[in-house]
Amino acid sequence: MSLAIEIQELTPKLWPALETLFGKNGACAGCWCMFWRLEEGERFADVKGAPAKQRMKALVDEGKAQGLLAFVDGQPVGWLTLGPRRSFPRLDRAPSLRCDDADDVWSVPCFFIHKDFRGQGVATVLLKAALDVMRQRGARTVEGYPVKPPKGSARTSNASAYTGTVPFFEKQGFELVAERPQGKQRVRKALASPARAPRRAASKRIR
Repeated sequence: MSLAIEIQELTPKLWPALETLFGKNGACAGCWCMFWRLEEGERFADVKGAPAKQRMKALVDEGKAQGLLAFVDGQPVGWLTLGPRRSFPRLDRAPSLRCDDADDVWSVPCFFIHKDFRGQGVATVLLKAALDVMRQRGARTVEGYPVKPPKGSARTSNASAYTGTVPFFEKQGFELVAERPQGKQRVRKALASPARAPRRAASKRIR
């Protein structure tokens, strides 16, 4: 039986839900979704943990951190962050992820799914909802930064797949624009204008 997943946009009121989902480890090694937001000269090792949590909360309180939360039976089970590419300054400092039109691009740089709900379509529902949200906010080009699945029968580890995988994005119409032998790739999708796309509520229940 498929999950009944409700998607809600992050607001200061929903900070406790994000805090619950990320847990004491701050999602991934104390990241608190701050890795791609670090400014030039900052080291992740110096920010992770409590400082990252404080900074993320401040961004949420100020309305500067955009994202979607997935709920099942009222429990937060998944997270996706999104926003104009320039709001994730570390992307431009990664040589393999640079682009010439960054001012016109929106990004979906990471996901976090509760361990008990992985492999059940939560990330897919989040990405579809995110595309709707970004379309309504005027985005025309969206990027993701997935990893290539390893060759053979080996599985991509959860630690390395927080940006998603190439097949995952391709299923939603993204195309590779900067392929590399390994590591993070760059994929893109062009969005239709809101006038040609159905409007959806920010919070919805999906089965």
